[in-house]
Amino acid sequence: MAGESRRAVIAALAGNLAIAVTKFIAAALTKSSAMLAEAIHSLVDTGNGGLLLMGVEKSKEPPDPEHPFGHGRELYFWALIVGILIFGIGGGMSILEGVLHILNPHPAEDLWWNYATLAIAAIFEGTSWLYGWKAFRAERRNRGIVETIHVSKDPTSFSVLLEDSAALIGLLFAFSGIFFAHLLDNPALDGIASIVIGLLLCLVAIVMVYESKGLLIGEGVDKQTLQKLRALIEQDPSVEHLNRLLTLYLGPSDILLTIELRFRESGSSLDVRRAVERLTKKIQECNPAFRRIFFGAETLSNPELDPTVQ
Repeated sequence: MAGESRRAVIAALAGNLAIAVTKFIAAALTKSSAMLAEAIHSLVDTGNGGLLLMGVEKSKEPPDPEHPFGHGRELYFWALIVGILIFGIGGGMSILEGVLHILNPHPAEDLWWNYATLAIAAIFEGTSWLYGWKAFRAERRNRGIVETIHVSKDPTSFSVLLEDSAALIGLLFAFSGIFFAHLLDNPALDGIASIVIGLLLCLVAIVMVYESKGLLIGEGVDKQTLQKLRALIEQDPSVEHLNRLLTLYLGPSDILLTIELRFRESGSSLDVRRAVERLTKKIQECNPAFRRIFFGAETLSNPELDPTVQ
């Protein structure tokens, strides 16, 4: 899955760079506001792809004394930055360019440059979208698209898909703005298309920022996974009582698990050690992402403590 996400980011980066250059040339030749908005969009997407790729690579760095749990959350940080950049630079500048074009309208020139550029961009964006969809589909597991985005712990998968989807829709808006501005002899429609593209980018950015924020501040596994873990641990003959399971994503495939339980008093220290080894092996066989498992043996002194919590 990680390999698919990395390939999707590289494909998006290469495609957006080629598209950005083409769009800027077309925007300069045709003086189209919508085309300039699209060029800015592709340039921002290119930079975002570079930041996501950097986040992927930095998240692989091994633990050190200052970062004993590794650098997995680097990916979440850079995904958050990407969302902010899409909102501020991509969306903001597209909206500003559209407003300026409406206030000072001028007809687009050499329209066939625009149409040819949009067609080329659609091919590149479509190819990049297929890579992004392939990476995203690996995480769907029969879930809906919105649900998958919400539960995904790998921001590269949904970030690339969202960006490429917005890019394809933006191309449609740009084509419509340029075409109808020429057909109706109303240059303001070109500026309106630019504003719509900017609003679309802002919407994508809000989704990315919201999801990345949740991952950055710390998310645990879903309730279904916790229930399976609880059932597996409680089945062990050495466990008298299981209190809490605390989980935290340190990266897309790196989960920290703390188990608060009470072993049977009749067991020796050797039995406890074997139970810890046995449970660790069973848990990691069920889900290899549980790379760091800690046991906290305790005596439950509060009779009102609900052992079903978490």
